[in-house]
Parts: sequence; structure tokens; C-alpha cells
Amino acid sequence: MSSSAPLHDAIKPLKWLLGKWESVQGEGFYPTIKNFSLKETIAFSNVGEPMMQFSSSSRDANNKPFQSECGFLQVNVGTKRAAFLSSISIGVVEMAEGEVNGTELSLESTSVSNVWFANEPKTTKITRTFKLINENTLEQKVSMATTKTPDLAPHLKIQYKKIQ
Repeated sequence: MSSSAPLHDAIKPLKWLLGKWESVQGEGFYPTIKNFSLKETIAFSNVGEPMMQFSSSSRDANNKPFQSECGFLQVNVGTKRAAFLSSISIGVVEMAEGEVNGTELSLESTSVSNVWFANEPKTTKITRTFKLINENTLEQKVSMATTKTPDLAPHLKIQYKKIQ
């Protein structure tokens, strides 16, 4: 999953994320929907540039495609500040900023755009935390706000095992 190119200094603080991860437990919840479980594969790849590539693919409990994301993640060289850009298949684009603290990355959206014809409610804010539990276990927590629920509320909690 990683390029044979050397790791750029800008992403060295995030090298613990590199690789392919598969969920062992994925839960979804939100005040306006029924709780659900999901399976997800997520990958962070070295592309030899001052950023890494990000992709994910989710399936529901019946193994039907659920949602995909792709984008980029980078760290401002010499700082702990990170930037994350993700395009989500449901018609949402997220730009987020945050900070790397050891093996934890916390992000908060600075901009969220929705496709104009997307159903209501529209997503208005997203926070994410990626945390390395141990060298083979990664956790992601996502909270969001929408036009119907303006306060941030927990939405996803996913634990992954490294597969590559």
C-alpha cells in the first residue's frame, strides 16, 4: 500500500497510520437514525509527496456497499498541525484541520460542502479522531452535526486491525 519513494518529512509524524486496516468492530449511531453496524477497510498510503493518500470503503451488516471516501492528509512540516481533505460518496466534501499528538490525530472540519441535490438533513460539521491503540489496532471516532441536529453528536466508532 505504500510507495517505494522515501517518506516525506511532512508526513513522518503520521507514519503510524500508514497501511491498510480492516474493521473488527464498527458501530454507527445518531439521534435521528437507527443504530447500525458496518464493516470498513481504510488505507493510508505514502505517495512520495508531502501528504499521504487516504481511502475507505464501507459495507453494511448485509455486506452491501455503504459509503466510500478518498482524500489526502498532511502535516505542516515542523509543527503538529494537520490538514485533511475527504470526498465522501454520499455527496459531502470535508476540509478539516487539527493536531497530531503522538499516535493520536484529532481533526475538526473547517468547511463542509454538500451536493445541492442531497437529501435533508445536510452535514454541517464533522470531527474525527484517529488513535493507534497498539501497533496493529487503530480506532476512529466520528461526530457530526447536521441542519436537523446542529450540536455535534457521536456518529461512528470503528476499531481496525492492520492487514497490510
